[in-house]
Parts: sequence; C-alpha cells; structure tokens
Amino acid sequence: MPHHNYDVIIIGAGSIGTPAAMMLSKNGYKVAVIDRFASAGQGSNKTAIGGIRATHSDLAKIKLCQASIEIFSTWKEKYGDDIEWVQGGYVFVAYREEERTTLKNLLLNQTSQGLDINWLDKKELLEIVPDLNPTGLLGGTYSRQDGNASPLLTNHAFFRHAKLQGAEFKFQTEITGLIINGEQIRGVNTNKGNFYAPIVINAAGAWAKQIGLMAGIGLPVEPDSHEAAITEAVQRLFFPLIVDIRPEDESSNFYFYQHYTGQVVFCLTPSPNQWGFDTHETSAFLPLVTKRLLRVMPRLQNIRVRRTWRGLYPMTPDGFPIIGFSSKVKGFLQAVGMCGQGYMLGPGVGELLTRLIDGTTTETDRKILHLLSPERQLFNQEMLK
Repeated sequence: MPHHNYDVIIIGAGSIGTPAAMMLSKNGYKVAVIDRFASAGQGSNKTAIGGIRATHSDLAKIKLCQASIEIFSTWKEKYGDDIEWVQGGYVFVAYREEERTTLKNLLLNQTSQGLDINWLDKKELLEIVPDLNPTGLLGGTYSRQDGNASPLLTNHAFFRHAKLQGAEFKFQTEITGLIINGEQIRGVNTNKGNFYAPIVINAAGAWAKQIGLMAGIGLPVEPDSHEAAITEAVQRLFFPLIVDIRPEDESSNFYFYQHYTGQVVFCLTPSPNQWGFDTHETSAFLPLVTKRLLRVMPRLQNIRVRRTWRGLYPMTPDGFPIIGFSSKVKGFLQAVGMCGQGYMLGPGVGELLTRLIDGTTTETDRKILHLLSPERQLFNQEMLK
C-alpha cells in the first residue's frame, strides 16, 4: 500500500477538523484529513441545529466563540458562500428565581470578556420576543451578537476552501492504529495504507476516546445522544435563539430558534444522559419537547413538524473541551470533547490549533489552553453547557 508524507494529519472531517484543515493549509502546511464517512460533516456535524453563541460562562469558550462569530458573520463577504448566517442573538429566559439569579450572576464575567449582553426585565424582553409566554416570565439575558447558520452549508464551505488551499481529504478511510516511535507520533495506520506526519490532530468527535486509546491515552470523552426536530417553513416570527435552562422531568434544558429559511428548529438536553452511540430517533422525544416548546411560545402550536433526528454530543465530565498536545506522545494534538458545541467552537478552535502549531500563540491563547488542557483537573462545571 502507498505511503504519504504530510506536515499535519487530522482525524475527522467534522466541525473541528474541516476548518482546522482550511486554516492550516492557508498557512502553508501540507494537510491530510482522514474520515471514516463518505464525505465531510457526516458525523455529528450534520446533526447540529446551527446555534452559534459566545454567551458562555467561562473565558475559554467565550473567546473561542467570539473568534468563531467573527468568521461566521463575515464569511459571505470574504469568501462568497451563503452559509445562511443570521445575527439574531440569544435569549436565556427566566421563569423562576433560580434562573434569574444564575443568569444575573454570570453577567459580570460575561461583560468583562467583551460580550454585548444585558439583563432585560419582562417588559423589555417581550419587546424583543413578543410571542414569549408572559405568564410567570421574570425576564432574561439578551446577547445581540450571537446567531445561527447552516451546519451543512458551513462545513461544505470550509471543506471546499480547504481543498482550494491544498488540503487532501481521505474519505471512507478507517484509522486502525497510530504510528509511534518512542514518544513521538509519526503517522497513522488505516485500512487504505499508512500516512505519515509529525503532528496528528485527534478531532474525531464522538469517536475521540477510541483514537486516544490507540496511543494508550484515556480521554474522558463519552457520546451522549440528543434529539432535535424541525418544522415546516413559516413567516419570520422571531429572531433570537431562545434557551430555557429550567430542569424538568426527563430534560435539563431546552432551546429553539427560527432558521434563515423559516423553519423552527428545537432540541432538548435529556436527563438522565443517554450514553452511547445510538442515533435512532425515539417516540418519546416529540411529545416531551413540544410540551416545553409550547409552554415558552404558545403561538407555535399549529406549526407542523417535518422530521426529527438524533445525534451524538461528545461530553467531558466538566462540560469543557480538551485542547492541547499530549504530554505522553509528542506531536499528538487533542481537539476533542466539544460537548455538543463543536459547530460554534469550530472556526475559533481551528485558528487556535493553527497558532499552536505555528508557535504564535497569544497571551489569551495560552490562558485558553491552560483552562482546556488535557492535564487539567476535571472538577469545575461549565454553567451554560
């Protein structure tokens, strides 16, 4: 079988791997992207609902997503591709004192990191989203710069421009092992031959743990199944993506938005977690999620649901990604555990990985890498995961 030589090999052509391939290739690196599926974005990326927010509770995710939003919001202007970007903002609603306290307590840190976010009382919030259920509404936070776009169109745009920059994609190619000499990674074994590079990026999403084990590294990343749904297209009813973080029976939070093309897309976080690789839809999801949807926005009661689907969130114990070089195998770079936020984090992470490999990290980069280090203690919890 043939042998090939590259500067960087990326495992996974999804939300992280594809933008990283474009940015590394643009910086002059010879890049190969290896993926088990038939085309780019066929793992968890195609099951993402499309929300993009810098409204997080910690510096690392805030800064990475601020960088991502800069890329998403200017993509059409710079590259010409319409990725269906809408800068509609995010609204976190509060119907209980617990959520009002949580959201207000986060504001100081969020604004200190440069987020354009405010607390709005009930009257102000209903001016932004008039169709919210006013009964029991206490108010909420509103972040204007967040938005949404199409994960499929975005990933294809990154894929196309990565190829234009010289990146090579090897689809329907299974990683069967890692080539390690001493403590240095040298490449990967696949069912279609060996590929060699001094740097290998693990961007395998829900399958990242299995890749790590090939190097004897135990990554605390487990797939958690989440379901989503989409309605028929209707006239524009609202712009922000709405998040309700109240815990309820069988779900811990819930969110929905109206896409560029008019459909309402909605999803919830199951409680307890649904661990494993099962991506078959369930009969329980739609009755559960529609009850939550109509309690927050009753006007949507007559919209018809077109389909549901189920995808995998690669979760870590603390809700934060794992990004950084392995301390055990030189050249083995982890970009894993995005906790269902790989789509919104992807462009920012791609830029960070490029600077890390270039040796041009900034002071902010180094703070992010410290917070997301593979060696960190997993005891903190991300508040808005």
